Amino acid sequence: MADVQTKNMAESYPVNGGNGPNSYAQNSCYQKEVVDGAKGMITKAIAEKFDIGNPLLDCPNLIRIADFGCSTGPNTFISVQNIIEAIELKHKSTQQNSKTLEFHVFFNDLTSNDFNTLFMSLPPSREYFAAGVPGSFHGRVFPKATLHIAHSSNSLHWLSKIPEEVLDRNSLAWSGKKVHYTGNEKVLEAYSAQFKNDMKTFLSARALEIVSGGVILFFVGGCEDGFLASQTCSSMQFGLLASCLVEMAELGMISEEKVESFNVPIYLTSPKELKEVIETNAEFSIERMENFVPYKNPEMPDCQMLSTHLRVVIEGLISEHFGTEIVEGLFERYTKKMEENYFVFDMKYRQEFVIFVCLKRK
Repeated sequence: MADVQTKNMAESYPVNGGNGPNSYAQNSCYQKEVVDGAKGMITKAIAEKFDIGNPLLDCPNLIRIADFGCSTGPNTFISVQNIIEAIELKHKSTQQNSKTLEFHVFFNDLTSNDFNTLFMSLPPSREYFAAGVPGSFHGRVFPKATLHIAHSSNSLHWLSKIPEEVLDRNSLAWSGKKVHYTGNEKVLEAYSAQFKNDMKTFLSARALEIVSGGVILFFVGGCEDGFLASQTCSSMQFGLLASCLVEMAELGMISEEKVESFNVPIYLTSPKELKEVIETNAEFSIERMENFVPYKNPEMPDCQMLSTHLRVVIEGLISEHFGTEIVEGLFERYTKKMEENYFVFDMKYRQEFVIFVCLKRK
C-alpha cells in the first residue's frame, strides 16, 4: 500500500500549468525573488569557477546548459538569461578567441509538466537553442559528459517520494493526522533520510552528465542548524493546512483515513546537512556555499497570496488524493486559518532562507 501511495504522490509533483489565475506562471513571485537575488551570485560563481577554455569541451564555442525543475516559466527563462549573460561577460573578459559563443539550453522537468505552456512562452528574442527534456532529475536524463552547466532553483526541496515509514501505522515515524514533519522527531528523521538519498542520486546522475570542470549552480530552501523544524514558519503553515483537513474530515467532507495517508513531500535542509551530503559524493568540490534571504517585507505577508502560492504547487497532490471537489473549500479555510493565526509569521519563527551552492566537477 505504501509503495502505491508514494508512487502516486511522486507523479503529481508538477505545479499548475497554463496561464490562468491559479497557474504557477501567474503565481510565482516568491520564486522569482530567489532568482533575482541569485543573479549576482551566479555571475560571480561563473566568473571565478567556470573554465570557459576547458580543453575537454567537445565543441569549445558551444555551451550546454540544463535547468532542472524548470516548471512552466517565466522564472526559468530569467535564470537561463542570467547564466548566459555571465558566461558571455567572462568570455569577453578572457578574450581567448573572437568566435561567438552558441548556447543550447535544456529545460527539464517531470513528464507531466506543462511543457506546452513553457514552449509557448519562450522569449522570442532568446540567444539560445531550446529543447525540453522530460524525466525526474533524481535520475539520469542526459548522455555522459554532455553538460557544461547544470542549474536548479526552487526544486531540490521536493522529495522524490514520501518515506514509507511515515505512512506505516506501525512505525514510530507514522505521521498520523499531520501532513508534514511538524512536532514529530521520527517523521523529521525519515524526511531527512529521504532528502539525503535524493540528493545523493541527484549528484550521482549529474556527475555522469557534466563534463570535467563543469559546474552545478543550485538554490534550495534551508533552515538554521539545530533550529526546531516544528517551530519554523513554513512548518507551522503546514500545521495549519493539516488542521483544515482534520476539520473537513470531522464534517464528513473527506475521510479520516485519507487525511492520515496524506503528506507533503517538501523538506528544508540545513547548511551542515547539505554539506555532509555533498561531501559524500567525491565527484564534486564545493566552490561556494552561502545563505541568503531574498524575500521582500517578510514581516508583512499577504495570507491570500500565500494560500494561492501554496495551492499552485500542491493542488495536483490534493486533487489526486482527496478529489478536485475539495480544493476551493480547503484553500478558503487555509487562508482564513492563517489570518486567525497570524503569529506564525512572527520574525522569531522565520528561520528559513535559501542556500546557494556552486559545485565543480572534478
